[in-house]
Formats: sequence, C-alpha cells, structure tokens
Amino acid sequence: MNDERAQAFLPYGRQNIDESDIEAVIAALKGPRITQGPLVDEFEEGLCKYLGAKHATVVCNGTAALHLAYAALDIGPGDEVITTPLTFAATANAARYLGAEVRFADCDPDSGNILPSSVASLIGPKTKAIVAVHLGGLPCDMQELRNIADKHKLWLIEDAAHALGATYRGQRIGSGLSDIATFSFHPVKHLTTGEGGAVLTNNSMIKERLDTLRQHGVERRPEKFANKSPGRWYYEVQELGYNYRLTDIQCALGLSQLEKQPASVKRRREIAERYRARISAGLGRCVSAQRSYDDRQSAYHLFPVLIDFDALGISRDAVMESLERQGIGTQVHYIPVSWQPYYQERYGQPQAQSGVHRYYQRTLSLPMFPCLSDEEVDHVVDSLARALGQQLPAKVAS
Repeated sequence: MNDERAQAFLPYGRQNIDESDIEAVIAALKGPRITQGPLVDEFEEGLCKYLGAKHATVVCNGTAALHLAYAALDIGPGDEVITTPLTFAATANAARYLGAEVRFADCDPDSGNILPSSVASLIGPKTKAIVAVHLGGLPCDMQELRNIADKHKLWLIEDAAHALGATYRGQRIGSGLSDIATFSFHPVKHLTTGEGGAVLTNNSMIKERLDTLRQHGVERRPEKFANKSPGRWYYEVQELGYNYRLTDIQCALGLSQLEKQPASVKRRREIAERYRARISAGLGRCVSAQRSYDDRQSAYHLFPVLIDFDALGISRDAVMESLERQGIGTQVHYIPVSWQPYYQERYGQPQAQSGVHRYYQRTLSLPMFPCLSDEEVDHVVDSLARALGQQLPAKVAS
C-alpha cells in the first residue's frame, strides 16, 4: 500500500489524539511520579463523575478489568457464568483464568445482544453470574437481566467495553445498572489510555477488594493486618493478587480524552444517523443497520450493518475485499466465542443457536470514529453499494 492510499484509508476504528492529549502526557512525564501518583485517583474520580457511579478502579487493560471483576466477586472453580458468544474472547477467557466454566446464551438476531429468555433457560445450581455485553455500544435489556439475576441471587456484570457514554432508560451504562461494569481504553474505543481499562461499582466492599487485587493483594491499613505491625514500613500480602496498575502517564491521557468524551459520543451518534439514513434510502431490504430501541442510546463504538449475503449472491469476504480496494476497512464482530477451537474442545460442538448464527452470518462493521466526516460516511455507503452491485443511494443533506 503506497503512502497516498494509506493516508486516505478508512479503518473500522481508530484513536483520535490531539495536541491537548500530547501536552497532558508531557506534563505527566515531567511530574514527580509517573506511576502510583495522583493522576490515578483523578482519573477514577473523573470516570465516576461522568458515569454517575460511586467507585472506579482503573487497570492496565480491558481484559484485566474483567479478570479483576470476576475475582472480586469470588468467581472460581465450581462456578458457572452465563454470557454471550457474540463478544471478544476476553469476556469468557477471564472467567476461565479463575477456573470457572462458561455457558453461552443465544442472542437477538438483529442486535446481537444477549437474550434474557435464553439466559434464564441456562441457569443451574452452579451459576454465579450473568455477564451482559453491550455489543457495538448498544445496551442490553438490563431491567430484564436484573430481574433474572435478583430472582436467582446471581451477580450481574456488564462488559461495557463498547459502551462508554451509552444510556439505558436515561441512565448511563456503568452507573449502577449492574453490580460491576468493566470498560476498555484500547485505542479503537471511545477514549484511550494506549492500553487500559476500568471497573465501576457502587459497592464499597467490592471497591476495596478490587483495589487490593489490583496491587498484588497488598494490605497497608493497620486495622486490617493479620499480624502485629512492627513499624510504619509494614504491609501484608493477604491474598494472591495481580499487578494490574495503570500509570499516571496513561491516566493523564485518559483525563484529557475524558474531557472530549461528550462531544465524541455526540459525533458518533450523528455519524450513525447519517449511515442509517443513507442505508435506508438506497441499499434495499438486504441491508440494514443494527437494531435500535426507544429506551436506550448506543454509544456506537461500532457501526454494524446486517447484510443478507446469501440473498444477494455474494460472499462477505468478497465484499470486504472490494471495500478494501476502495480504501475502506471493515471487520466482523465477532466470530462466536463458542465456535473457537478452545471452547469447542472444552464443551464440544456448540448447540444450534438461531439468533447467534443469524447475526454472525450477516454482520459487518463499517468505519466508525468521531473524526469521520460526512463526506467519508457517504464514501463508505457509496462504496458498499458498489461492492454489493447495487445502485448508489441518493445522498442526504448535511
């Protein structure tokens, strides 16, 4: 790929770093502490304020956030968690790190989100938690999942890696719709710290456990010591923890990015609205956007379209190749985790799940990031029409 084409290429997602972000990182580098310093607390406080949660624990990546969340709830050998197969493998892998088993529920074929009715059918004596994944930034039906969790006395966890800024019935994802919500700050997400993540909760006891596990299981509070302290230098390792800290350098970037988060989500929704209008106007019944709901607002980490490739007589791979030649990157989110060899070897061939299969067979993620222009959105839709061999849709006014 030559430099001119590389510069014009539109990936499915990318970070947006400006001078204020760079200046914030430089200032942190010049500070007295570049890790375990004051910016960690500031970033956690900023996330709580934005999301409406009581407590945040920032960590080194989104997978660590999931692992820490499960560990803080004492999920382990002999336990089962129920989640969706339409997610990145980390949602399930983090439970397996702790020795728990994973059961995969079916999903809505038009949104890709977990079906509460399918979750209810999988609950058994070993079930300890339900893990909702807000696919692409679209919230799951949290009230139904909360009702099921409460009825069976289960933990409710949100993998909200895609959903920073999303709302369900007017309430921000991460504000307390579940017992714990985890986020990712990978470069393609809503805000980035390079790599990073966070765990949000309104439970002060869970917060204490998260903070202890994040730093090797170390306890420094004298009133919590198991043994008598010989002096002010003393600390105890009271359980097996991890080194999942986030640096002040990364938190400086996160704080700077967080200031721009409201405008970023607003722009993502504008881009999604334009995509929906163009697709609805000209791409016909074989192409549609991910399902939307009146009681929730997506944060649009992704913009998935659903294409009936069989009806159009064209393969998804051929469409992706055509779009790449036109300077557009796409991706499939996701190959169902239950179909992956590791999980097939452990649990056998997955049971037929019509919603999962139907969604996966049709989904394709188009470019979605805040600095995408209206003209670039039009270019993506026009290129998709060409790739599908369809007539170009009429353009909508800016």
